[in-house]
Amino acid sequence: MAIMKLRFSLFLLLALSFSLAMQAQKYPKREFRAAWIQSVNGQFKGVPTDIVKQRLIDQLNSLQGAGINAIIFQVRPAADALYASKLEPWSRFLTGVQGEAPNPYWDPMEFMIDECHKRGMEFHAWINPYRVKTTLKTKLASNHVYNIHPEWFVKYGDQLFFDPALPQSRKHICMVVSDIVARYDVDAIHMDDYFYPYPIKGVNFPDSASFARYGGGFDDIGDWRRSNVNLLIKKIHETIRDIKPWVKFGVSPFGVYRNQSSDPLGSNTQALQNYDDLYADVLLWAREGWIDYNIPQLYWEIGHPRADYQTLVDWWARHTENRPLFIGESVKNTVTHADPLNPTINQLPRKIALQRSYQSIGGSCQWPASAVVENVGNYRDALVQEYNKYPALVPVFDFMDNKAPGKVKKVKPVWTSDGYILFWTAPKAKTEMDRAVQYVIYRFGAKEKVDIEDPSHIMAITRNTFYRLPYIDGKTKYRYAVTALDRLHNESKSARKKIKL
Repeated sequence: MAIMKLRFSLFLLLALSFSLAMQAQKYPKREFRAAWIQSVNGQFKGVPTDIVKQRLIDQLNSLQGAGINAIIFQVRPAADALYASKLEPWSRFLTGVQGEAPNPYWDPMEFMIDECHKRGMEFHAWINPYRVKTTLKTKLASNHVYNIHPEWFVKYGDQLFFDPALPQSRKHICMVVSDIVARYDVDAIHMDDYFYPYPIKGVNFPDSASFARYGGGFDDIGDWRRSNVNLLIKKIHETIRDIKPWVKFGVSPFGVYRNQSSDPLGSNTQALQNYDDLYADVLLWAREGWIDYNIPQLYWEIGHPRADYQTLVDWWARHTENRPLFIGESVKNTVTHADPLNPTINQLPRKIALQRSYQSIGGSCQWPASAVVENVGNYRDALVQEYNKYPALVPVFDFMDNKAPGKVKKVKPVWTSDGYILFWTAPKAKTEMDRAVQYVIYRFGAKEKVDIEDPSHIMAITRNTFYRLPYIDGKTKYRYAVTALDRLHNESKSARKKIKL
């Protein structure tokens, strides 16, 4: 009888542990929840400043309401700028004419950084390294670097690119990155999948002269091309670290690294390959610590015949190379394909469950942000009502910084002309890395255990040192806890206060 009771107790303990683990997995407190906002889709081109600003504010409000905590915003689509730059001209994707400043004047990147940070969102500046023209018909501004140094560039198909082989190309791109990081309060620099261009069937990339000049020591042109990109990635990472060691550098490569037909360690897929076709050795970059996060674009569905989503999630989860891994999601693809095990619903529930089942996957990024805002296939509704039901903090990048800031001080509720406000004082900091930049406010019932690992108790994430309390009649007791977050989201111990609301 005693043995039976012991077994039953152990069963209950295991069941409880499993239940808590599943709850934590279902609603993780730490999760990267990002969305890409592109500029090349014409949403800004020639549109009056006040309308563009309001459009962006509406998008950010919608995304914030859907639990998004990071925005990846395209600021350099074609060696031009959606920000004030002395190195490259204003983007045609902003004003319609490359080199023409917006009128009335504004700086979209500065505006977006401010608006993202107001909402507790990270801002990742998304740049395309090599692309200059998406069609040769495009007219470049007179001050474009191509018109100063045309020998740095190559034409391929109907497009124009920096020659990745040239030291001058790398130097210019690093100068652009340096300029952004030094002058703007960005949380990350981000590159998408365009390294060497996507191959055109039957057309060789025109770099034979560069190979003859710079390819010494390489027998294989593919190895040499990969080395060219490696040099750029390594240099960009070093450039960022030297200026602001808290700014991250991430990439979102094409979703297949290599197929098994090319490499036994590759994925069971039959698709274009980063390593062989785009000359992007993403695993090497992660292994060497040249990138701080990786978001492979897994835009296919579960069951795709050549690039199965589930196969690829599993492959990338096993090949993180000790760097944070997030999954790039196609909103439209997800909602237009049925769950193979339940044809009455789309694939969103199964995809999120799959992601969250791997400890090595720390979140996802939605493509495009506009599809979330437009609630395509009720995608946004699902995030709001279920998957992002509670706020999440961005994962800690402990290899960059693992020291939490000090506790907040002098937590005190005060009646003001604006209502009942909870105030606190920022902790002292010796360095910028230690400085508190955000605060998390938690609320618990009078008799509830204060557990700040439970995201259901998060009331707000703010950059302010105050929080408006939801006062009703002063009869209900609560316990509030306030923590500080540094630039890399390390969280301090909590300071607590009992309050009647």
